[in-house]
Amino acid sequence: MTALYYLAALLLAAADQVTKALTRAHLAGGTDVTLIPGVLGLTYVENTGMAFSSLSGMTPLLTAVSLAASILIAVAIWRQWLGRSPFCQWMLALLLAGAVGNLIDRALFGYVTDMIEVLFVRFAVFNVADCCVVAGAFGLMGYLLREIWVEERAAKREQDRS
Repeated sequence: MTALYYLAALLLAAADQVTKALTRAHLAGGTDVTLIPGVLGLTYVENTGMAFSSLSGMTPLLTAVSLAASILIAVAIWRQWLGRSPFCQWMLALLLAGAVGNLIDRALFGYVTDMIEVLFVRFAVFNVADCCVVAGAFGLMGYLLREIWVEERAAKREQDRS
């Protein structure tokens, strides 16, 4: 079953790389594309930082952190450090896909290609890997909070019985 999580991460990282390659090929000249007027568009951004361009210009550090995170997440999936739950493993696979997708960009180009732009609010331009990281992180946080809650309820029930 573990191989399935790695395969999913690989396919999502590949999808991320395809969208980034298409963006570099077709939008690098400054052409923006509106997908849904007033809602969603595509634009080309070279991000040398991380979320919201924080730590811009620190590509070597961010590359090392991305590599370390990718290895740690891959081992966490293999060893089931955070639980055996398929939901937990899927969330880790999403995190792995995002970390690897952005790692590839940093290692090859010295920046991460971003392209997805929300038009109805002022927000950072992002990519498929970023979506994987956010979805995986929120899902994993929810899973871990639920696990803590379940354990606390069980401990309280046990305490009430004694």
